Amino acid sequence: MAATRIMVSASNIGTSSSLLFKTAVSPSFKPQCLSFCFNNNTRLVSKKRAFTCSALYKPEIQIKEEGQPETLDYRVFFVDNSGKKVSPWHDIPLHVGDGAFNFIVEIPKESSAKMEVATDEIFTPIKQDTKKGKLRYYPYNINWNYGLLPQTWEDPSLANPEVDGAFGDNDPVDVVEIGESRGNVGQLVKVKPLGCLAMIDEGELDWKIVAISLDDPKASLVNDVDDVEKHFPGTLTAIRDWFRDYKIPDGKPANKFGLGNKAANKDYALKVITETNESWAKLVKRSTPAGELSLV
Repeated sequence: MAATRIMVSASNIGTSSSLLFKTAVSPSFKPQCLSFCFNNNTRLVSKKRAFTCSALYKPEIQIKEEGQPETLDYRVFFVDNSGKKVSPWHDIPLHVGDGAFNFIVEIPKESSAKMEVATDEIFTPIKQDTKKGKLRYYPYNINWNYGLLPQTWEDPSLANPEVDGAFGDNDPVDVVEIGESRGNVGQLVKVKPLGCLAMIDEGELDWKIVAISLDDPKASLVNDVDDVEKHFPGTLTAIRDWFRDYKIPDGKPANKFGLGNKAANKDYALKVITETNESWAKLVKRSTPAGELSLV
């Protein structure tokens, strides 16, 4: 009997998530789908979305691949337990209670393919970014799990007076997850924020929330930005330097950082999350023009 390739291991999610795998094995089976079942009966998508950080339910979703990795056609879709496609950006709740948030892995640590939620495609699947028709890769591996906070949006019409008047970058808020486990593309992880960096990329504000998985062995030891330096020495500097310099090999200038070029604390990170959640709410309620963004 042929062995199957499991996209996400139980150790990566953690036993606290009550993960159940739904796979079938046969000699001709080609694994394309993995179920995440969090033990409750609440549906992921309701007729009325909650447009604040108050959603406390845990979604039941499946990760479904279409196409082959490292091709222009490759997509990672999210589907609910009825088989209906849903948006990882719009339909997965931001808040999971007790100060924790849902984080969606786009780029696993120690990899270089520039994966991202396709904000302009229906159901906003994860795909590999392109430039001039070619797949994009970082010039070197990223050293942390990288992805987004659902139900957040950095409004490009809003100038932030605290960060050199920079406007939002028109994307969900990015997360740098510093735990020891390597994630998988599309993996849903419960994290707690520890701080944030205000990256300015070609004049656009691109927040980087520094967070840790609740299932990481050191999660109980780190609760704010000062704890990161104590238990993960050098990590904040390494994150800042990585994002400052990664475009230089392509001949572009280094990125800059606001807020004194330092990581702000947890309270500031929570402020950023709240404000960008509010911006997302205005977007999906069409109080703010969507442009080419998909709201489905």
